[in-house]
Formats: sequence, structure tokens, C-alpha cells
Amino acid sequence: MIVLGCRGGPFEGDLSGYVLVDVEKKECILLDAGTLLHGLHIAYEKGALSDFSLEDPELSPVGAFFTHHIKGYLISHPHLDHILGLVIASQVDIKKPILGLDVTIDALRDHVFNGKIWVDHGSENAPSLYTYVRLQLGRVASIPGTRMRVEPFFLTHSKTLSSTAFLIECEGDYILYFGDTSSDFVEGEKNMEIIWKRIAPLVVQGKIKALFLECSFSNVEDKLYGHLTPHLFFKELGHLALIAQVSLKGLKVIVTHRKGTLGRKDDLREKIASDLIQENTLGVEMIFPEQGARFTISD
Repeated sequence: MIVLGCRGGPFEGDLSGYVLVDVEKKECILLDAGTLLHGLHIAYEKGALSDFSLEDPELSPVGAFFTHHIKGYLISHPHLDHILGLVIASQVDIKKPILGLDVTIDALRDHVFNGKIWVDHGSENAPSLYTYVRLQLGRVASIPGTRMRVEPFFLTHSKTLSSTAFLIECEGDYILYFGDTSSDFVEGEKNMEIIWKRIAPLVVQGKIKALFLECSFSNVEDKLYGHLTPHLFFKELGHLALIAQVSLKGLKVIVTHRKGTLGRKDDLREKIASDLIQENTLGVEMIFPEQGARFTISD
């Protein structure tokens, strides 16, 4: 995993964008794309792309990685902090698929790549820069250009927009990536429970190598806008442990989407991390990603 951006705002240069790497094949997909080329430049400067072939007589190393190694995009939902980098970088991109649920694809088609907000780069039938691939709930789909497969799940994010979790498999290993989400315990729904029941056998078998879960606000925040706090974060993970009937100790959990502020002392992200560490009675291995970092998520 290479982190192109990890924050939930408000700074546009460090927004949700994670490169998932099949190390053996050097094939990559992007999980959300709030920040893209800017994040790749930082990753390159930090040495996170050092083992990739970046030779191209007409492209910079970052351009070569972007062009040749990123095979497609999985977009959890169409909020700007999850698509901004994709939109801006489209002017130098090549033909690639964009995968998402209907609600995401419809929004990109109708409100972003529509010839008004941005150039009409997407199509499902005619040749175009981006091919829209509509994922279906309950069905596993191959990710074009890779040996990875993905199964989508519905998430509640706000009253007007849903989001997506992606269960991604490669050669028997799995990661679970959550877009922005509220908690079942807030919404009175069972979207998270459906996911926990689906992955419980995989957790028991040790096949879930990492779980990416957002935590946008501290416990003192009362307006959540469809996000999680540390308390809700661990309430949901506790529900998973209960369903799986197994300890989650040592499970890698990458904490995404921590928000910042414009205060003189912007310590909200540190407060969120502190609350999470204090509440981690489950013993999960929490990872707090920083832009440009690269880390291994499989044994």
C-alpha cells in the first residue's frame, strides 16, 4: 500500500487516495483518488516507488508509474475529497476503468465528467478515456488489467448519498477498504453487520490481511455528517469480533480520513489517534498512514 493522501480535509493536497500494489506483478489499483499526482510525487521523493520500473523516454518517473502501473480506480463515492485528484489528472491519463456502484457511476457521469464541470471523459458503451464498470452488490468482479477481484458493499454516509466498502482478493489474500461511513448503531441499519458477517469466516481463517476504516472526528464531536468517532470505530470492530467469535488481536487496521482544522494548533488528528489508542481493548494493530508512506499489508 502506497499512501497518496490520507486526510478527510480541509487541505486539498492530502485527501483520500491509496495505491494497492500486487507486488509480484507490479500491478496497482487506486482506492479512491482525492489526491493523486501530488501524492505520487511525495511518494516518489520518499522512495516508495523505488522497486518499480519507471523508465520511459517521454515521461517522468511519476508519469511512468501513473501511466503504466495504475490499472484502474475503485471509487467509494463521488464526494470531492475522494475524486478530485482523478478529475484533475484525467487530462494526462490513459484509457482505464473506473469501478463503482451505480450511485457513484451515475454521479460521475451526470455531474462531473459531463462536459460542464469537467470534460466528458467517461463512457459505458462508446470508446472513451474512462470505461465505467458498474459493480453489483453480492457479486465478485475481476478488476481489469490485474489478477485482483472485488466485491462491493453498500454503506450509509449521508441522507443524500451512499458510499461503498470494497472487499478485494488476490491469490487468496483479502483486504477490506471502507469509504466514508456512518455506524449501524447511529443509523439503525445493518449495512456494517452485513459486511462483518461476510468477512467473519475470512477473519477466522486469517485471510483478512488488513482493514481500512475511517475515523473522521474525535469523541467530543456531536455533528458527525455520516462519519465515525473512535467510540463508534471500536463499537463496530467489537461487533465484528462478536460475530466472528474470535479475537481480533493483531489484525491490521489502517485508520483513514482523520480530519484536520484551521486552528493555530491543529491537534484534532492527534486527538483522534489518542482516543483510538486509549480505546483499543481489542488489541488490533492500528496504523496511522501518512502521505507518501508505503507499508506491507500481507504476511
